[in-house]
Amino acid sequence: MKKLLITGGAGFIGSHVVRLLVNKYADYSVYNLDALTYAGNLENLDDVKRASNYHFIKGDITDEAFVDELFTSHLFDGIIHLAAESHVDRSIADPLSFVKTNIIGTVNLLNAAKKVWAGNFEGKLFYHVSTDEVYGSLGESGFFLETTSYDPQSPYSASKASSDHFVRAYANTYKLPVVISNCSNNYGPNQFPEKLLPLCIHNIKNNKPLPVYGKGENIRDWLYVLDHARAIDVIFHQGKVGETYNIGGFNEWKNLDIVELLCDVMDRKLNRTQGESRKLITFVKDRAGHDKRYAIDASKLKEELGWEPSLQFEEGLEKTVDWYLSNTNWLEHVTSGQYQSYYSKQYSKYED
Repeated sequence: MKKLLITGGAGFIGSHVVRLLVNKYADYSVYNLDALTYAGNLENLDDVKRASNYHFIKGDITDEAFVDELFTSHLFDGIIHLAAESHVDRSIADPLSFVKTNIIGTVNLLNAAKKVWAGNFEGKLFYHVSTDEVYGSLGESGFFLETTSYDPQSPYSASKASSDHFVRAYANTYKLPVVISNCSNNYGPNQFPEKLLPLCIHNIKNNKPLPVYGKGENIRDWLYVLDHARAIDVIFHQGKVGETYNIGGFNEWKNLDIVELLCDVMDRKLNRTQGESRKLITFVKDRAGHDKRYAIDASKLKEELGWEPSLQFEEGLEKTVDWYLSNTNWLEHVTSGQYQSYYSKQYSKYED
């Protein structure tokens, strides 16, 4: 069986990637490595946790000795590296934790792969999943291309940019087979409610203020998380070694417009008077170094590998709201912190 390691597989994006690959490739042995920090939640994978080709391992990629032993023991054929600290606000408050996980953790994985594969790279691949934020901020026009110069503006994006550079450096120096993707903002089921959409869904449901930075004029390109998982699958299996692929939703929205649309959808779903939830919108002091606009040109991925988003934002938002309203226990566990007690009771059952 092909052995595939997915780091950060209990997180938002990672859990969708794990589920897709476990269900789609019965001849793969899929290993999910996650440190189970605040954003990693094994409840995200309840539906596949007993699959015969799924294995969970609790561990921290910043632990060099652990990572070396893990690779030596399992001899993985491929790595899809998603584990990362990812929330910009947290990076502003604590940059060093982003340096440790996003840079040191990535280098530990690169070193372990290089050591175990030992120059025998046939059938091997190190796939590094990154972000569009490494490119910096756009003006009113233009798009991020794979060739756009890096210009990170936050500790988070600086740490991801550094990890990207290390991956490319290992490809150049050691000929390690790598591929990188840079994706736009994701949304959908299982997202930790520090991010905009699940935070607002939770707050609207509970009639709490909806914090919007500045005037809400910052623009982001949004992609439904299952479409991102599909793109990762395509790139891992069909992408050209050494290449970078941008993944985007072709969906640019101002933050305020998204929150207002979400309010209207929630009012309809909750049988409230239209416009009621918009009254909860509260403008707060803008984030330090807040990038004005992100927009991805994903035409390379479409033209070379045939991938494109399956949903437009309005349809994806409806699906997202329906999921959160149908999974109130999950949301309550996450917002209360109860989900963390689940680990001590459950994870050892599925740890390899």
